[in-house]
Amino acid sequence: MTRILLGLALACSLIFSVNARQLEGADIAEQITLNGHALTLNGAGVRSKFFLDVYVAALYLGSKSDDAKAIVAADEPMAIRLHIVSGMINSKRMSESTRDGFVRSTGGNLAPIEQDVEELIKAFRDEVKEGDVFELAYTPESGVTVYRNGEMKSNVKGLKFKQALFGIWLSEDPIQKSLKKGLING
Repeated sequence: MTRILLGLALACSLIFSVNARQLEGADIAEQITLNGHALTLNGAGVRSKFFLDVYVAALYLGSKSDDAKAIVAADEPMAIRLHIVSGMINSKRMSESTRDGFVRSTGGNLAPIEQDVEELIKAFRDEVKEGDVFELAYTPESGVTVYRNGEMKSNVKGLKFKQALFGIWLSEDPIQKSLKKGLING
């Protein structure tokens, strides 16, 4: 009986390791489904600030790409998952960091999407804590929907907004160059 249980445990761990990878303690799925669309992990990386790892980001696309501009411009299903890996991040810091990212992504011209940014940031109202997973999912028909630990928190429609959002990580002035590299060369 012990051998059977040991064999089952080994089989399950092999299936898990084939379907996911670990990065800074976060389980990164190789594939996800978004509104019926199969998306594949394009790449992943760690967001660090002041020498601390803050979150692990994973980019999911319909087909792999290393062209950041094309990914940002694309009007097709995609998602970024943020796995919070630090107890130093909280709701206020997450909101401020997101606003800063949008400022960088838009070249400082936040005015046209400022209300949309505030709508998205509603997803961070409840205290953010280590272990939380945020999914920023885009489909042309629904726009950007933010899920926190699987629960829908906010939604913003429009391709221009999606482009600014994904530009936080993939623009010419990304929030962190090494993270951008991990997302597109992962």
